[in-house]
Amino acid sequence: MNWWMENSPVNNMSGVIADGAIRSGKTISMSLSFVIWAMRTFDGHNFAMCGKTIASFQRNVFVSLMQMLDTLGYRTQYKRQENLFICSNAGHENRFYIFGGKDERSQDLIQGITLAGVFFDEVALMPQSFVNQATGRCSVEGSKYWFNCNPGSPSHWFRQEWILKAKEKQLLYLHFTMDDNLTLADDIKERYKSMYSGVFYQRYILGLWVLADGLVYPMFDREKHVIHLEKEGANKWEYDFHKRYYISIDYGTVNPFAALLIEYDPKTRKSIILDEVYYKGRDGQRVDNEAYYGMITELAGKVPIESIVIDPSAAGMIETIKKYHKYTVRGANNDVLDGIVEVTKYLNKNLIYVADWCTDILDEFATYAWDDDPVAERVIKESDHAMDALRYYIMTIMKLYNRWEV
Repeated sequence: MNWWMENSPVNNMSGVIADGAIRSGKTISMSLSFVIWAMRTFDGHNFAMCGKTIASFQRNVFVSLMQMLDTLGYRTQYKRQENLFICSNAGHENRFYIFGGKDERSQDLIQGITLAGVFFDEVALMPQSFVNQATGRCSVEGSKYWFNCNPGSPSHWFRQEWILKAKEKQLLYLHFTMDDNLTLADDIKERYKSMYSGVFYQRYILGLWVLADGLVYPMFDREKHVIHLEKEGANKWEYDFHKRYYISIDYGTVNPFAALLIEYDPKTRKSIILDEVYYKGRDGQRVDNEAYYGMITELAGKVPIESIVIDPSAAGMIETIKKYHKYTVRGANNDVLDGIVEVTKYLNKNLIYVADWCTDILDEFATYAWDDDPVAERVIKESDHAMDALRYYIMTIMKLYNRWEV
């Protein structure tokens, strides 16, 4: 909080990097400290505060920051259309612009502005070009950089170019664990620890920059997660009106078409994959969207489907489903890495189960693996279609019901 003050032995540093575990207090302490530093040091200047997206920044940083500033007697005026808040205190007034750095095009948004400082929340989720552009705008004398993030791959550009070169760039490097958050109760710490395993435990709980390798879901256990259910005649299922039913689809024409019928119980928060369609084509033959729609209706049977979740890029399939006015369609959130993290949490909490006759998705659980490229950090794009359909369901439907903080 006070590293930049006159009596600090490190106040001559050009900036600060805070990495480490989730829920360790990085964002709260750094965002407040950044604004206090800016207000005590400058008057009439521009600053940037950046998140992966403006929406994520508002959710993760902005609301709590405004509450803290109000408590400390700072006056703020938020101009939503300009993504700007103006802060006043002790005769000083400065402008804080909010930017999203989600892709390579984001660097264009920050060009041209002159900054006295920049704050990056979850900088490891931003492209290098955006960060370089933003830091390059800090040309005011005395300007500083503020970075925080959870760890990723050891070869991640931010670790290579900033953390490992912190001394060279005159940056203060701080590593956080959950124990640094003095407001976090022991039982809450244990709850977060139980959500993760493997690479995500090492990154999010231990705060380590480690490589993702091997199976994506090593925590999937047939003894725990596979169950046997009895099908009820031609209708297959004796459905329960107290539960919710969904179909989640990974659409493919050249690649396999995978659809999962999933039951969700709001009382237990458990989801069961009841049945599946996994169409690979025969002898290279493809089928049209009408044939896929027939597979969907057969999969659903007489079960009342709340909605069908499908990748929004499958425009033709979506139009075919809508044409019959039988099912509601919901575009899937298809963020791969965030989705894998969410599925991991549900598996670790024993909230996902698979009927034992769903052999295709069970086969994929056993083979779905990380690419061995240490830089790319991606999954191998083979035998991943049911995995994608499951991820769509968790990211799109379950996040409406269960909003765990990460």
